[in-house]
Amino acid sequence: MIVVSAHVGVIIIRHVGRRVLSSRLGSEAKAQTVTGFAQSLLVFVLYFGAFGFGLDELGVPLTTYLAGASVIGLAVSFGSQGVVQDVITGLTVVFSDTLDVGDMANVGGQVGIVERIGMRFTTLIGFAGEQVFVPNRTIANVINYPDGYIRAYVDARVPSTDEDTRTKAMELLGRTAHAAYEQYPGVLLVAPTVEGFRETSAGYGYVRIKFRVWPGQSQLIEGPIKEGIANALKQLDASYAPWMVSVYYRAGSNESKPGNRLPRPAVLREESRRGAPKSAAPKTHAS
Repeated sequence: MIVVSAHVGVIIIRHVGRRVLSSRLGSEAKAQTVTGFAQSLLVFVLYFGAFGFGLDELGVPLTTYLAGASVIGLAVSFGSQGVVQDVITGLTVVFSDTLDVGDMANVGGQVGIVERIGMRFTTLIGFAGEQVFVPNRTIANVINYPDGYIRAYVDARVPSTDEDTRTKAMELLGRTAHAAYEQYPGVLLVAPTVEGFRETSAGYGYVRIKFRVWPGQSQLIEGPIKEGIANALKQLDASYAPWMVSVYYRAGSNESKPGNRLPRPAVLREESRRGAPKSAAPKTHAS
């Protein structure tokens, strides 16, 4: 009867626990993580007690049972310090709202989409589609990308302020940006935006191109895309040099209003797998 009662209690805990905890936590994924830990703890207590009382009915004193369990538990505790650190760090991550499933983040030096937050490992989906298991005890720093990507702003100087030159420059930059999006759909998550001509107080003008890049893949912007932009503008000025194209990055901006955000990173990643649509064209805004 003790064993049967303990087993029924375990079933009730597993059935009710998720509903109780999920009603208090905003994320179902977090509810699963915390519920799993609570269930494991309660199940262990119930089965441990039921086994001890069962042995007592068979003539084995509870004091002997507890003494033996204490010795075994002490031995196991020395060999499982890493497991305890994993569990404590996992609970800290869950309750501090540091991460959530679907976030794009840098966790322990690994960049990807958070697939699962477990008691021992945090699982990410990396850039190449690989599953990355990060032990929770190694999580020292967490970088969260609120929009699911990095904004790369590429400013290309325009050789002249003449109206015809401006128009030709924007056409060349638009074609170059769109070609890059077609060639690298997994890195450039959304079609680039070619913004209007701008002029500085120093007297030179430039055109800005805005890319949305998978975090950690900015070397593509610094390398072939920047070089392609410089080569395109050489058609207007043979002396055009790569140093005339500057790049800087932002993880988020004031444009990131809740109603204007793009789909979740997982959706963006799935779209990038299918490749850029053939009919897509970069958006161009007037200055």
